[in-house]
Amino acid sequence: MSTPKVQPVSETELSQVVHGQHGDPHGVLGPHPYDGAVTVRVLKPLATTVEVRWDGGSVGLAHEHEGIWVGVIPLPDVPDYRVAASYGAEPIVLDDPYRFLPTLGEMDLHLINEGRHEQLWEVLGAKVRHYPGALEPVTGTSFAVWAPSARAVRIKADFNSWDGREHPMRQLGTSGVWELFVPGVRGGTAYKFVILGPDGEWREKADPMAVWAEKPADTASKIFESSYEWNDDAWLAARAESSPVNGPMSIYEMHLASWKKHHDGRFWSWAELAEELPAYVAGLGFTHVELMPVMQHPFGGSWGYHVTSYFAPDSRFGDPDGFRLLVDKLHQAGVGVILDWVPGHFATDEWALARFDGTPLYEDPNPQRGWHKEWGSHIFNFGRREVRNFLYANAVYWLEEFHADGLRVDGVASMLYLDYAREDGEWSPNIHGGHENLEAVQFLQEMNATVYKRIPGIATIAEESTSWPGVTKPTSQDGLGFGFKWNMGWMHDSLDYLAHEPVYRAYHHGEMTFSLVYAFSENFVLPLSHDEVVHGKGSLLRKMPGDRWQQLANLRAYYGFMWAHPGKQLIFMGCELGQESEWAESRELDWWLLEHPEHRGVSDLVRDLNAAYVGSPAVWSQDNDPSGFQWIDANDAGRNVFSFLRRGTDGTPDVVCVSNFASVPHDDYRVGLPAAGEWDEILNTDAEIYAGSGVGNFGAVTAVEGEWSGQPAYATIVVPPLATVWFRRRA
Repeated sequence: MSTPKVQPVSETELSQVVHGQHGDPHGVLGPHPYDGAVTVRVLKPLATTVEVRWDGGSVGLAHEHEGIWVGVIPLPDVPDYRVAASYGAEPIVLDDPYRFLPTLGEMDLHLINEGRHEQLWEVLGAKVRHYPGALEPVTGTSFAVWAPSARAVRIKADFNSWDGREHPMRQLGTSGVWELFVPGVRGGTAYKFVILGPDGEWREKADPMAVWAEKPADTASKIFESSYEWNDDAWLAARAESSPVNGPMSIYEMHLASWKKHHDGRFWSWAELAEELPAYVAGLGFTHVELMPVMQHPFGGSWGYHVTSYFAPDSRFGDPDGFRLLVDKLHQAGVGVILDWVPGHFATDEWALARFDGTPLYEDPNPQRGWHKEWGSHIFNFGRREVRNFLYANAVYWLEEFHADGLRVDGVASMLYLDYAREDGEWSPNIHGGHENLEAVQFLQEMNATVYKRIPGIATIAEESTSWPGVTKPTSQDGLGFGFKWNMGWMHDSLDYLAHEPVYRAYHHGEMTFSLVYAFSENFVLPLSHDEVVHGKGSLLRKMPGDRWQQLANLRAYYGFMWAHPGKQLIFMGCELGQESEWAESRELDWWLLEHPEHRGVSDLVRDLNAAYVGSPAVWSQDNDPSGFQWIDANDAGRNVFSFLRRGTDGTPDVVCVSNFASVPHDDYRVGLPAAGEWDEILNTDAEIYAGSGVGNFGAVTAVEGEWSGQPAYATIVVPPLATVWFRRRA
């Protein structure tokens, strides 16, 4: 019997493999049936000897070309073999990555090419996989990355001493996807892709689909195997049957790194936050928290808005299962979780998404569309379907993998307009001659349609500061498809009004009533966000005029007005304390303020406002229906008083809100009411328990029949100074 021959490979191909320039290293390396046997080639550049072992035999390999070793297994079929490489000591026995089939199927590649793979993270990135084997079961990690313009891609990692030469990846057809399964590699391993661009330069890149990352300033991606077991089934079941637009929503916005810190300045971990945050937020009665971006970002001063790893929770706090724990504990406490999400632009770090495969891959190649002057960052190429797929799959990922209840989408206005923050000559019109970014519109519609289809009961919220029509209109009606829109107009107008001394407010009365002209044109959230208490703007308390008592009273009255106004409400952390100093991410909140009764009073008021709000469906059940709101008197500018009625559905008791932004009380103030009878004073921001002056109505007023302010009844009440009172009709 003749000796089986080695399958020949040209020196040119061998050299391409060695130098990482071969698009299909599996065509050279690994097992290849030939001449009635199996030729095996292995790339071990630093080895002194290499042999192949299988059940029942072994064969030494000969060095063939610059670190490539070759030999023949004298069997007709490929056995379950291992490679033993010696580096001058005992041989290291490893499985061969190049004997495995691709881990992506034809359907996956088709969906990626079409930009319609809704679970992209399941096939790209680094996934630990388990296979049966003749010798023993095989566990390893499949690596897959989209880099369509790359000439070659390698993996450098902990498992190859950060020498990428041993692990070149193969390109799967014309998909632009490069793939390699590496046996023996498990969670915790750090890695990067090394990409040869069309310009001939190698670039080291973090994985765009990494689910974990090293702590900054280190920049590698990490493999993660989740072992978390969720305990929020009841929450998810109830959420699927809910409609956030028609329910109560009171949001506590947070920057997790500066909510609380250790004495040495360290962040609280996910586990530490999970221990304390749910009880705190639930104790204040908030229905939701909104977390400023938790996605991996290298510069803490960006607050998370310059993202480098869109699929990885911030490793400064711990591993991804730690974040799952935090969400789970919040759900068990009855608190929903909204995540800030930044699809409008991304960080410029050279090791991340920028020029990922040596070309403008994720960013728009047109500098008039691909560069954000205002924020110094790249703008995604919304005209490329694979990029849109990357982004909306990322939205699905956070909602499904981490059970998030909603996404607040940052900077929507910057996405919608081609001329956003650009002067004449710095932008070009769309195909219709307009300034609308039609591709970004398509992306937002695709994203919203996808997440609402897949995850019932969630909410998407647009930070959109212009009058773009139909932000919360369904995509089926050519809207953008968001659940809510931030009401930036209400925020600016009301804060401008409150900045004036009470004696001047009569001349600005319309700033508090104008929002009702458009209040039902969209589904709104009223935002007092982090943007209003930073960068020299001062805290909310310091925006208020007058002495310390008046500032606190103004703030309490404002909250009472806000919670009753149509729309869901959002305040930033620290606002519940009456924070004096403006927010800074470098330090924690001024928790010591709670030792002072006047600041404890603000916190207690927020708690009681949330309780009164959630317990009064009239205040929220018709937020999006004009019939749920009626002015009683919108024109009492001379006394700085606003009074209005909130109506609920199904016969729930009406609620009347009376706000007095004058510094004096109004005795014997007649207010129109929709019915005679007893009306309970369910909230008074001037109550002594909130460190107010204690002026009020002793818990209730009696309305008598008689037309007043267009209402069939009225009551004579006392309106406290710089205060808001709520009355609810007694059943």
